[in-house]
Formats: sequence, C-alpha cells, structure tokens
Amino acid sequence: AGKDVLVKAKTGTGKSVAFLLPAIESVLNAMKSHTNHRVSPIFALVLCPTRELAVQVTAEANVLVKYHHGVGVQSLIGGTRFKLDQRRLESDPCQILVATPGRLLDHIENRSSFSVRLMGLKLLVLDEADHLLDLGFRKDIEKIADSLPRQRQTLLFSATVPKEVRRVSQMVLNKDHVFVDTVGLGAVETPTKVQQQYLVVPHELHFHMVHRLLREHIDQEVDYKVIVFCTTAMVTEFMYIMLRDLKLNVREIHSRKPQLYRTRISEEFRDSNRLILVTSDVSTRGVNYPDVTLVIQAGVPPGREHYIHRLGRTGREGKSGKGILLIAPWEEYFLKEIHDLPIQKAPVPQIDQEMKQKVDDSIKIVDMSIKEAAYHAWLGYYNSIADISRDKVMLADLASRFGVSIGMEKPPTLFRKTAFKMGLKGVPGIRIRK
Repeated sequence: AGKDVLVKAKTGTGKSVAFLLPAIESVLNAMKSHTNHRVSPIFALVLCPTRELAVQVTAEANVLVKYHHGVGVQSLIGGTRFKLDQRRLESDPCQILVATPGRLLDHIENRSSFSVRLMGLKLLVLDEADHLLDLGFRKDIEKIADSLPRQRQTLLFSATVPKEVRRVSQMVLNKDHVFVDTVGLGAVETPTKVQQQYLVVPHELHFHMVHRLLREHIDQEVDYKVIVFCTTAMVTEFMYIMLRDLKLNVREIHSRKPQLYRTRISEEFRDSNRLILVTSDVSTRGVNYPDVTLVIQAGVPPGREHYIHRLGRTGREGKSGKGILLIAPWEEYFLKEIHDLPIQKAPVPQIDQEMKQKVDDSIKIVDMSIKEAAYHAWLGYYNSIADISRDKVMLADLASRFGVSIGMEKPPTLFRKTAFKMGLKGVPGIRIRK
C-alpha cells in the first residue's frame, strides 16, 4: 500500500504484471486528481536494461490498459530517432513510460519540458536491477533518480541481490522499504522442470558438437525451438553462417546487428517454432520466448548469473525444457560456480567422419574477415576471465587452436596497442601487426 519494495524474483514468473497493475492503478488515481492540462505528467516510469525487454514490457502494458481510455503507454529506447521520439511523446498520450536508461537520460538532459513532465511522477520501477548494473547503468540511474520527485513510490525487481543492487536500493528506496523474496532461501535458482547437462568436449570440436546436438534434437522434437548462446557477437555470427550453410533453419541476434533487425528477429522467434536462434548475451534477460525446447551454451558463460538467466529462457511458466552447457576441459573450473545446481555430466555423443567433414566444409566457406574478427573477439572474451587469463601463454595457445578449428592456418595479427592493453605483448603465439 504505497510502500517502497525490493522484490527478489526469477524471470519467467510473471513479475511484469506485478508492477504494471500498480502502475496503472497509480495512473488512474493520479488522473482523477490531476486537472492542470497545461503539462501532461508522466505518472509511472519503468526502467529496463535492454531494448528487447522494454519492447516486451510496453506490449504487455498496452494489453493491460486496453480498456482504460485515455491512458497511454510509450517506450523510449536506443536505436530509434531522437526527434521522432520527441514528437511521439508530445503528440500521443503518455502516462506510463517504459525506457532504457541511456535514452531516457538523453531526453532528460536535452529537453526541459520533458523534465517538467517527470515532476508529476508517482511510481518508479527498476526491472532486472542486477542486469541494469551489470550493463554499467549505475551512474545513469543515479542521474535519473536525481531528476525525479522525492515523493514517489519505488519498486525494484531483481533476480539476484548482490551488493551493487543493495547499494542502488539504498539510493532509490525509502529507509522503511519492504523486502519480498519470491525465490526463497535454499530454493533452486533455475527452473525445476529443466533438465540440465554439461558436456566436456575438446574446444576444436565445439562447432561440430553444436551441429550434432541440434540435429539430434530436431529428430526428437517435432516443434523444436532452440537458443544457442555463444561467447561473443562475432563468434555468434560465425556460428550462424556455418549452421545456415549446413541447411539448418537459423536466425542470429547480437550487438553488431542494428536494433530494427534485432527486434524483427526477436518477434519472429517468439511467434514461431522449428527455428534456431544463435545469439550472444543481448537477448538473455527477461525476454519471453515461449516454448523453447532446448538451450545450448557453447563455451563458458561470464558467470553463474549468466548461466542461470540463459537457462531461464526454457522451462518458462512451468513448461519443461532442456539445457546443455558445452565446455572444453580447461573451462571445467566453471562447474565449481554452479555445483549446487541440479546439473549432470552427460556422455559425449560420437561425431562420425562424414558429419565432421560436412561441418569442416561449412567452416571453410565463412569469409576470412569474419574468422579474424571471431579470433579477436574470442581472445578478448577469455582474456577478461580471470581463471583463464592468468596464464597468458596458455591463453595464446588456446586462441591459436581456436583459430585452427575455424580454418585459419595461423592466428591473425593484433595491433601493438591492443596486445599491450591485453597484457599479451611479447607472449609466444601472439602476432603483432608490423
């Protein structure tokens, strides 16, 4: 009843309705008492970490306000034209605004009239707060909070509550806020109906193994719907081109793709089955793709939370699903981070010679520029993981072997400055651009 709340809740549990209903209620109450029509205030603001999630929350809100005439929902996300946003906000009703922090801040800092509209705010929601902070939005959130009225209600939702989230909660929530834990102590953080397995396979065979697992799953599941998570955007692109050449029905979403393209693919994948989506971490969080039958994580995730969130794309709303983590022997350290989850080691399926040859042929057709970019991205990714980057000589050797596995005789060169920044200058196996 009007109190600030910190809610610990998993994704896929219908939490957006939990904040959209109070948002609509606060808007309806505020509209009754608000009669000054010179400025039309924004009464409820929802901050989301990604554009995909903001689009989804906006769509859900629109369904809920269908019968409340005069209540308008709008979104402010990057990747659209600033001027168009501005016109839309001025011409169409907007009492509920769903936004990503960066774009919202642009509008706050550039338009005094926009800041005035926010002065009537009654409810602020931070959705997936842990992810907002993972993406480095802390400063933006602080600036946004500073430009909002102190007299407001704030709801903060987060799947995990690490100290960063606590710090932000102290800044945006009242001292007497309520903590609601829907996950529960000792509760399993992953969906219970998802069968979790891991496979330890030499890194050189990861692409072959993904193909093998997909083929097997397609044979077993008539209405298959699979997400394959890769370590980086460029490795995603490489995987996509290879699988497409192997005649699988694949789509790709990653940060190198323009926003309109990503939205289109995201919607297509949501609304169909018999489809495989290859992606990096852009689309892991909160986006609701119904009926995903399998999630494959190829290569070690950046951390435990990422593993859990990616897995959370399947087994949503009580349905069953399957998750496979594919790691190389030198990535087994990660198992310590998820040892308390119900994950089991699976026997490694055989890859026959004919199938291996097929995959090798498809790897050959990928353009060399993409292979080089994938090598650089791969090196950057594993260099940022403490457990692996400690031993630079081993890292350089693994990177060279990765290069060979994607059809490069010798690793591409690095700029001197890049090598220096990564701590790889003078490391055997790292080639510097002359």
